[in-house]
Amino acid sequence: MSEIIEKAKSHVINLLDKQLDSKYLYHNLRHTERVVKSTKELIDFHTLTPEDSEDLLLSAWFHDTGYTKGSMGHENNSAIIAKEFLEKNGYDKNRVEKVCSLIKATQRNYTPINLEEKIIRDADCSHFGQKSYLETSEALRKELSLLEIANYSDKDWRKANIDMFQTEHTYYTDYAKKNWLPTKEKNLKKLMQDKKEEKIAKKEALKAKYKNESPDRGIQTLYRVTLKNHITLSNIADTKANILLSVNAIIISLALSNLIPKLDNPSNKYLVYPTLIFIIFSVVSMVLAVLATRPNVTTGEFTKEDVKNKKVNLLFFGNFYKMSLPDYEWAIQELIKDKEYMYSSLTKDLYFLGLVLNKKYKILRLTYTIFMIGMIVSVLAFGIAFKFFGPDRI
Repeated sequence: MSEIIEKAKSHVINLLDKQLDSKYLYHNLRHTERVVKSTKELIDFHTLTPEDSEDLLLSAWFHDTGYTKGSMGHENNSAIIAKEFLEKNGYDKNRVEKVCSLIKATQRNYTPINLEEKIIRDADCSHFGQKSYLETSEALRKELSLLEIANYSDKDWRKANIDMFQTEHTYYTDYAKKNWLPTKEKNLKKLMQDKKEEKIAKKEALKAKYKNESPDRGIQTLYRVTLKNHITLSNIADTKANILLSVNAIIISLALSNLIPKLDNPSNKYLVYPTLIFIIFSVVSMVLAVLATRPNVTTGEFTKEDVKNKKVNLLFFGNFYKMSLPDYEWAIQELIKDKEYMYSSLTKDLYFLGLVLNKKYKILRLTYTIFMIGMIVSVLAFGIAFKFFGPDRI
């Protein structure tokens, strides 16, 4: 970005922040920044000289600064503000006039006569081809009301917008026609919808919004997702333990079938200790893997007093598997009557699942560590035995 554009940007931002009436809900800094962004988009598509591109960006930044002096004749006032700034910064006089003419080209009923004017006009109206058009349009409607220029009813405003789309506005550049016109046509279809249908759609959307944003729904989603994550982590831990069990079972079976029978031969006595180390580490790994997955035994019973005092978690099978169906149905009915008890039970589920996961992963970490050390020590033991006590050393 050139130095003059950086200066212009800072100047316009400062000007609109400090001098623009807060009633301008549409013609404000946000609108100016959108026009600048759209101008850059169009410049990138078309082949323009650096000077033309710079002039266009300057006109985009200054095109609505005239609103700081009021709505009437704001294009001319914008041009005056731009001219004063550019001359003060030593900008070329011919290019100053060009920037001013580009700003004046944004007047409502003006017909552009060259590519630069087409670009600035399309950029100024790029919001017609954006998904946020209805929101932007409503901001303009409120602005007109606050400034006491016009007060539109929903019906009149929709009609004014439709007239603008169908009879007044058009995109001039090929880029805008290709990329913004399709969305503009969709926005027109939305505007032309029947008022009754719009009200129904709005009502249904509002109901859906409140439904999705209701605290109960959010809490339920929290519990559902967290419990699912806990269960997934538990399954991962069990899978890791099963892998260790399988690997060590294979190692021990191979040792028993292939290695140990050869130890009867006096010439293989040097393999006794490495083999013993090998098997001990494998057995310890298997035992720890079993401990990681071994289930805890619970009583499976509860009393009515436990339910009334909210001391039992009815959502965990280990607390009710010995109870009769009628007793359990009664307890569940008591649970769902009390939202606090229900959420408390879910919280206990999360907590105790967390404790189980902590135990599993601690044991698994220890198991994998022992397995890894065992493999390293066993390999070293076999290597040392072969080197110092092998058949060629006897």
